[in-house]
Amino acid sequence: MKKGNILYADPTLNIDLNFNRSVVLIAEKNKLGTVGFILNKKSPYSTLDLIPELNENFIIYVGGPVEKDNLYFIHNIPHLIPNSIKIKEKLHWGGNFETVIDLINKKKIDKSEIKFFLGYSGWNEGQLDEELKINSWIVSHELGLENIALKTSDLIWKNKLINLGGEYLIWSNSPENPQHN
Repeated sequence: MKKGNILYADPTLNIDLNFNRSVVLIAEKNKLGTVGFILNKKSPYSTLDLIPELNENFIIYVGGPVEKDNLYFIHNIPHLIPNSIKIKEKLHWGGNFETVIDLINKKKIDKSEIKFFLGYSGWNEGQLDEELKINSWIVSHELGLENIALKTSDLIWKNKLINLGGEYLIWSNSPENPQHN
């Protein structure tokens, strides 16, 4: 497992409300641990709610349960945003936030190029590896990673399970809370 991988929560991970049906992009993995962003859970906020100087409305996603008061972003335009950190060739995270605000206000960044998150998903060294050993996550090495990461579809998790087929097909149509069955 390395940065740029996408983790799909195993359907049996439904007891963890933070990660139930989550699709997580791994943005960084090193000897200290792993950082990722949940791609498919919208927060109740938009950029207009949290960034008064911004005049465009972007959805903000719940990146994870760590540092939920901080705003993070991924993008595919490192040539425009200084200090971006490379995840994969066409996908980066972070960078100069003042530049981002300026470029969005000048309509030089659109919604297909950037995605915002409150918080992130974090694992200490070895913690995610343990979760992988007990099959809490399905690891995927997606082609066209930047399209999946920047897409706003709520159906990413369900569509992956349908594509996996077999026993996952049944889970793809199960209710989010099995007690509502």
